[in-house]
Amino acid sequence: MTEKMASVVRRAVRAATWAPSVHNTQPWSFGVDGDEIALRADSDRRLRLCDPSGRESLISCGAALMNVRLALRALGYEPRVRVLPDPDRPALLATVRPGVAMMADVEARLLYGEVERRRTHRAGFTRLPVPEPLLEVLVAEAGGEGARLTPVRSEVAVRVLAAVTCAAQDVQSQDRLLSLEVVRWARPPGSSRGDGVPAEGYPRVPRRTRPHFAQRDYAHGHPWGSDADQFLSVSTGVVAVLTTKGDSRQDWIMAGQALQRVLLRASAHGLSAAFHTQALEMFHLREFLRQELCSQEYPQMIMRLGITFDDSGGVRRPVTEVLEER
Repeated sequence: MTEKMASVVRRAVRAATWAPSVHNTQPWSFGVDGDEIALRADSDRRLRLCDPSGRESLISCGAALMNVRLALRALGYEPRVRVLPDPDRPALLATVRPGVAMMADVEARLLYGEVERRRTHRAGFTRLPVPEPLLEVLVAEAGGEGARLTPVRSEVAVRVLAAVTCAAQDVQSQDRLLSLEVVRWARPPGSSRGDGVPAEGYPRVPRRTRPHFAQRDYAHGHPWGSDADQFLSVSTGVVAVLTTKGDSRQDWIMAGQALQRVLLRASAHGLSAAFHTQALEMFHLREFLRQELCSQEYPQMIMRLGITFDDSGGVRRPVTEVLEER
């Protein structure tokens, strides 16, 4: 492999590490053999209680796969992707090779430029409106990856989503072991860890929006959190649900790719996203949402989209910690 190709492959892996993941667990590892990148699930980073099926872990890994694809296209190569290529190796989620050299894709370069700028938001949004044409673009981005993004227009449906989110959070907060699992991925102020949710990544005293979507309790009784945007974070934003027709491992990986494409496009236009997965981690609530609000499709992510002036930094493990090269 040439030095140029080695650089391309390494940049693609670096991009993958900046994908969003549940509680910033970064549940992936990578192997490079020649010019082939192998994306693997890291079972040690899966949430055993919140995510026993590994659904959220694979959505996270699907987002990482999207970053690899975008990086290769932005660097002038058509990615050759195989998803779940070996049934006898369930941890191997995908392999990607740089294919035919091509003109650098302008759209891919735009989204690739947002990979390290995109941030997960964990509070309310400003009252600045989200443009309707932009929402239509985000819907199209998800559809292009085989998933469906539905902005929730009905006030009643938004209230239902908020209510089940709060109910799930209340129930989960009473489960000591599950709460400890969440706390495991909370980083105290000044922590040098390269994973988990930073103390400055959520508000110290969150303002309630109407309707209110409950946030995770990462501080768990500690006076952690940020004071940024406390007087601006008053809007719920636009609530949206990402769904798929099926609910297999392949669907979860597909959902992750669609989600990341939506997030990067949103970031390119100044939008941030807040995620709410509590209700989707409880089978009966997820099934209720599938039947009553999602037209029988499987909800993979509940999110809020909006504008914020939060510019908190992100944390990631170094590439050397997640990459094995042959």
